[in-house]
This record gives sequence, structure tokens and C-alpha cells, in this order.
Amino acid sequence: MPSTSPSIATVNMPLSGYFTPRVLIVALTGLCVFLNVYATQPILPLFTQIFHATPFQASLTVSATALAIALSAPWMGLVAERFGRKHTMAISVAILTIPTLLAATSPGLKTLVMWRFVQGLCMPGIITVTLAYVSEEWASGGASAVMAAYVSGTVLGGVCGRLLSGIIAAHWNWRVVFIVLGGLNGLGAAAIWRWLPHSRHFHAAPRLQDAFADMLDHLRQWRMVVTFCIGSITLFALVGTFTSVAFYLAAPPFGLGTAQLGLIFLVYLVGVIFTPIGGQWIERIGHRRAFVVAALLTAGGVMLTLVQHLPIVACGLAIGSTGVFLSQAATASYLGHISGRAKASAAGLYSMFYYFGGTIGGGLPAIYHAEGWPACVYLTVAVLGISIALAIIAWKPTNIAG
Repeated sequence: MPSTSPSIATVNMPLSGYFTPRVLIVALTGLCVFLNVYATQPILPLFTQIFHATPFQASLTVSATALAIALSAPWMGLVAERFGRKHTMAISVAILTIPTLLAATSPGLKTLVMWRFVQGLCMPGIITVTLAYVSEEWASGGASAVMAAYVSGTVLGGVCGRLLSGIIAAHWNWRVVFIVLGGLNGLGAAAIWRWLPHSRHFHAAPRLQDAFADMLDHLRQWRMVVTFCIGSITLFALVGTFTSVAFYLAAPPFGLGTAQLGLIFLVYLVGVIFTPIGGQWIERIGHRRAFVVAALLTAGGVMLTLVQHLPIVACGLAIGSTGVFLSQAATASYLGHISGRAKASAAGLYSMFYYFGGTIGGGLPAIYHAEGWPACVYLTVAVLGISIALAIIAWKPTNIAG
């Protein structure tokens, strides 16, 4: 399927372009969903105490959500191809409110994991459809830059969700975390319904069977499948690092408490600053070069965490997470560049692979428990090396310099 997107060498969005209402509401959609996805990460050590669970069992509150996103993403992509973008996004955020509030009623860890799984089933209606919305609405220019703005919104949502959960659980109760997040989800749904413009370039598939055929066509294109795998590795690196690091920093010599673990995720804010700039950078040097540099940045940051000095660990996490956000922006915008029509089904498949990577990464505390933090770091760096090799081999240049 040939790409209908122009060469990104002709695209350049000034920084002021990020502050238009349409771009800001796209960023808000990312913020809404990622308030929830990783909200339990800073309170995993607390769960091991409250529920008398192992680190792996507690980490299921993260990996169950990622697994549900992976399983439901392709089908939500099909629904969006048939019924449109805005309604799917707003309704999905509204429905997400229900399992978020019900998670607060969980009598034990198994029930909490179940509600976290149900939360994940609701999320692709935002994640997948937003990727398609951006690729379509900015197809004539600026898609990479707007994708970077969306990623910044997801980063900010991730920071706020983790920060809120760490502080609330330390001062009140972990159940209050989900009550607060549920209320914020409701407000986000109202804002998206009110202010997100309807798609101007969406053309509904006549039948769901047609959308399914388009999805199968995507899977026949090896370059797209490789891109899906690169996305999977990218999220593996992020989720694996930040799920395991909570246990690493809660143990000696650091000994951080629940609120302090929530604060450590403020390192994500570095990504909020640099990812929009990175969107312009991706468009200037091309997706392939940008991804390689970003993945190397991630690997270097993760390696820094081996130094057992808290400021250096925090610096390494800031560098590593920023590299992941730039990698995500490069990969998602490259997918939009090569996917042609049926972008929601392509985004659905991408999200499926992406969150399967997150599911596997969510289990990394088992390796930490058995082998220690260095084993987690070396595994993460190794898989990042694989993603760099795949990008170099499979991705075509997307500008003149390529």
C-alpha cells in the first residue's frame, strides 16, 4: 500500500503551532489516558506490603493494563474506521471512568488486577484513534510535530498519574488514588467532547469487513511489521525500567518511601520540554536517524542508573525516558508516513505490538527479584540494540538527507 503522506522534509511547524486549541486538545487526550496507565508504579512496594505479594504479583497491576490495551487495540481500530474518531475518543474516556472508580472498591490484589485489566480494555479508544486522527488531520504537513505534542501530553499524564498516586497513597489511602483519577477522567471526557474538532479527512469504511481486510493488508507489509516490533521494544524499555526502578529505589542504599517514589517520576517532565522540540528535529533529519539517536540516548540513560547515587540515577532516568519519548514520536509518525489509508487499523496493530512490549516489560521485576538491577539494565540495553538494528535495516529515508 503506497504512502499518501508527503516527504517530511517539506514540513516544519513553528513552536507557536503547539499552542493552537486543536493541538492542545490532542495533547489533552494523551494526558487523560496516561493518568491511568502507569499510576500504580510508585505504589508497587506498598502493594507488596498490604497484600503480602511478591514484586511480580504487585507488578501485574501494570502489566494487566498493558495486556488489555494490546488485546483490544486492533478491534478498536476497526471500530474507529467504521464509526469515526471524535465520538470513539470521547466515549472511551467516559467509559474509562467506571472501572477506575470500581478499582477503589477492590477487596484484594486479584480484584484490583481485574479492574486494571478492564481499564486497559477502554484505553485503545483514545490511544489508537488519536494516532489515526493526527496522521489524517495533519497529513499535508506537521504530523510529526503534532505527534510529538501528543506524546508530550502522554508524558505529562504519566507524570501526574504517578505523582498523584504516590502522594495520595502516602498521606491517605491507595483507594483514594482511583477515586481522584476517576473524577479527572470524567472531566477529560467532557473537555474532549466539547472542544475536539470533528475529523475533516476521515472517510468511513463501508463495512467492518473492509476495515478488517485493510488490517490484514498491513500485516503483509514487512516494513510495517518491523515498525510494530520497534514500537514493542520501545515500550518494553520504558515500562520495564520504571516498573523495576520502584523496587530498586525502595531498597538500600536509597530507601525511598511511597511519596518519594512518586516524586522520582518528575524526571518525565524533561521529556515534556524536549519532545516538542524533538518533533521538529525528527522532521529535519528524518525518522530513521532520529530514532537511532533517541534509542542510543535511552540506552545511555539506563546505564547511568547503575551508579548508586540518587542524583545520577535520577539523571539517567530523565535521559532514558526522554529518549523513549523521542523514539515513540519518531516511530508513530513513521507509521503514519507509510500506512497510507486505513490509518486507524494500522494504529490499532501498532498499539497491540506496543503494549505487548509493555506487558512483557511490566514483568521485569521478576528479573530484578532474581538477579538484581544490573540484569534489568543489561537486558534493556540489549533489546534497544535490536530495535536500532531493525530501524537501520527496514526504514527508508524520509527526507533528502535520509
